[in-house]
Amino acid sequence: MIILDKPFVSNFLENTLIEMQVPVLKNTAIQDMKLNSKINFMEESKFIEMLKKNPAQPLFSNSENSINWINKNLDFMDLSEKINIFKDKVIFREKMQSYFPNFYFKQIKLSDLESLNLEEVPFPFIIKPSIGFFSLGVYVVQTREEWPIIISSIRAEMANNKDVFPIEVVNSTNFIIEEMIEGDEYAVDVYFNEKGKPSILNILKHYFASPEDTSDRLYITSKEIITQNRETFLKTLQQIGEVTLIKNFPMHIEFRVDEKGKVGIIEANPMRFAGLCVTDLAYFAWGTNNYQMFFERNTPNWEQVTVGKEKKTYAMVVGDIPKEIKREDIASIDYEKFASKFTHPLEIRQMDYRKFPLFAIAFVEFDESTKDEMLRILNDDLIDCIILK
Repeated sequence: MIILDKPFVSNFLENTLIEMQVPVLKNTAIQDMKLNSKINFMEESKFIEMLKKNPAQPLFSNSENSINWINKNLDFMDLSEKINIFKDKVIFREKMQSYFPNFYFKQIKLSDLESLNLEEVPFPFIIKPSIGFFSLGVYVVQTREEWPIIISSIRAEMANNKDVFPIEVVNSTNFIIEEMIEGDEYAVDVYFNEKGKPSILNILKHYFASPEDTSDRLYITSKEIITQNRETFLKTLQQIGEVTLIKNFPMHIEFRVDEKGKVGIIEANPMRFAGLCVTDLAYFAWGTNNYQMFFERNTPNWEQVTVGKEKKTYAMVVGDIPKEIKREDIASIDYEKFASKFTHPLEIRQMDYRKFPLFAIAFVEFDESTKDEMLRILNDDLIDCIILK
């Protein structure tokens, strides 16, 4: 069963649901998004009754916007409690403290940022909404001197995006300050089956333009990334399962791995895979379907799906709007210009820049001859693609 919600449902997900005929909650969001009528939509009362009869069946959502509906309508399950463990970054840190006893974190209200005692905080540190999404309000603080500037930036960004996501997805009231986790950053799409065993569906490496960069501009996957990290991440995921007792539970989780192979957890996002349907990168890279894998309780045969992929890299590139540009000042987007930045674009998804802080998501293939495009796009402000009024 699946709950579809805003902000975005890809054609790939739509077609998967048409093919599989998985029951989909009939809500106002599917009407607003004008989804295909061939999908197996189910009235709310019947959807709830079906879950009451079998609360252990697989339930997935493409968006954390569905959390509010789950909290209001599925109180006969422990799902809301499980979701909150992961959605609230402070609660999740507290749950995992036995495995990471020396990790520093602190909750603070937006209204109290100016009064933070910087003598008590280890530099550098990360600040972000305790309930957040899409790197909104996420900043790296390197020095005491830049703290007042970052506070102003956080307030401006929260104000600029206050109507984009519901409070269950992004809550600008409470923030978490935590120590900087060193190492390379990875994002993992995973589900825990009916026995609580984790199955990894894809691993993405997150690239940054600089130590201060916190954007979601570039994620890549490759055979090497899968092979080098899968077993290591499975061990940490098993620890998470032991602490939280989750079952039949999809998740998008982010890690950092340092030079010694030590794993640190950045955050875990419940009930979904990579947001805005960018989990679809697995199809472009490996020919696998993460939605189908979840509902059918399958795991990729990594030895098989990575055959012939040794010298290829597959990427998800976000065409994000610079923070200094207000969305209402944009007249249009030059999508052809954006696509021309890649030699092997696989798909360019146009996003509604009037609603979201991005205008496109690109799936791209790179090889040895085009890897320099990755560095260029990482440092490109994309201003040449944005036509202002």
